[in-house]
Amino acid sequence: MQAVHHDLIHGWIAYTSDRVGTFDIWLYRPQDGLNFQLTKGLGTEFSVPYWSPDSRRIAFIGIGNVVHLLDTVTRAIARIDQIDPYTLLDWSPDSRFLAYVKNGRIVLYDTFSHSSYAIPEPGASDVQWFPSGTELLFAAPDSTGITQLFRIRTDGTDRRQITQNTDGPLHDIRLSPDGTFALYTFPGVSISIISTVDLATSTIYTLEGGPLAKNYFPTWSPDSRSIAYSATAYKEPNYYSFIQIDSRTGQNQRRLAASDCFATPVGWSPDGGKIAYLTGCAGVESASQLWIVDIRDPRPMNVLSGGRITALQWSPRVRRVPENIYTSSVYRVSFPYPANWRLVSEERYEGPGGFFQVSAISAGDRIADVCSSEAFHPLMPYGSSPRIVMMTIQNREACFIFPSADQPAEMNKQAALIVRYPRPVQIGETFYNYFILWADVNHIRQIGGRLSFL
Repeated sequence: MQAVHHDLIHGWIAYTSDRVGTFDIWLYRPQDGLNFQLTKGLGTEFSVPYWSPDSRRIAFIGIGNVVHLLDTVTRAIARIDQIDPYTLLDWSPDSRFLAYVKNGRIVLYDTFSHSSYAIPEPGASDVQWFPSGTELLFAAPDSTGITQLFRIRTDGTDRRQITQNTDGPLHDIRLSPDGTFALYTFPGVSISIISTVDLATSTIYTLEGGPLAKNYFPTWSPDSRSIAYSATAYKEPNYYSFIQIDSRTGQNQRRLAASDCFATPVGWSPDGGKIAYLTGCAGVESASQLWIVDIRDPRPMNVLSGGRITALQWSPRVRRVPENIYTSSVYRVSFPYPANWRLVSEERYEGPGGFFQVSAISAGDRIADVCSSEAFHPLMPYGSSPRIVMMTIQNREACFIFPSADQPAEMNKQAALIVRYPRPVQIGETFYNYFILWADVNHIRQIGGRLSFL
């Protein structure tokens, strides 16, 4: 099995290809040319890989219009929903939730607890997370049926209209990584013009684009200052396309490369210095080559050839949080935690955005009963309907407990992990057969998933 070790500078390019017969998700590493197949028989021609912000997981809509979640490290795959095949999928900033639209509702799917909730929003499309993680951007028709951009809190409150569009449909809405601008194309497919809107002032800027006003696949740079896109052109007897970039206010257009395809998806490298795109259509509809061009020295390089390639996405820049290691000779455990958290007591650390606390449980042999007793404690520390997820940690029986939406605020989003000790641990006069970790819900998986016993 190929392990994916995260290259934070060059990243990985996920792409959809049928190079061995069926469409699947593949990974290519520009640093050294490593290229391998991630899925087998799960993709389709329309599958688009969407990286989580931590560059660990990929979401895509695959065979049967099923949303798949793929862990690139463990290669575990979860099937979570069935939706329209061309729906945009967008990860929350903490890489926990997936947002998408289904049947006139905005769905927020918790990939940790495998539960979801929905916000009714008829006609909505292209839902995306603001960097705060507490608000969403989406497109929907106004009272007259004209598409507008809106923002709403993740609890469904404080819905606000951003644009006063009068030009008809808006497509390909994409929020800038810093959450200050949005881009969109209009009015349709045969004519596709790129505009941006400053979300603070509602000021709209229109990019000049290519010679035929057929501009497709607009994509934000990691620093939110530039947009790359495919601009269709025509020279008897064929259409082709230019790979172009421009500033977000449309005042710095540059042409970097050309593709023999009518249009091509584009993707920025994590550092914003390179752009990947597709070519090799040779008069047919699908590309067969992946190329990379450096925007500082635009000499395109062919890095992959073979099969049909239909989509690509370069992994995002990951900002690693410095870590310390917590080790307890009493509880016989060790695990990493954010380095800026501070000791509150021997069993508890707290810091910006989270906490953890450790203890042990002496209980019966059935771990399911132990987990249920903790989750459904009479004082309801996890709310009225917590979710228990059984799993294994370090080859030991374990469970995560995730809180429900009505968890008391004073619990600070507490979740729990209970793991059976390899052998009972004596603390004082008592032997304990389970270890329990409490942590805020945004850190419980990354801390607990790297737990080891001493």
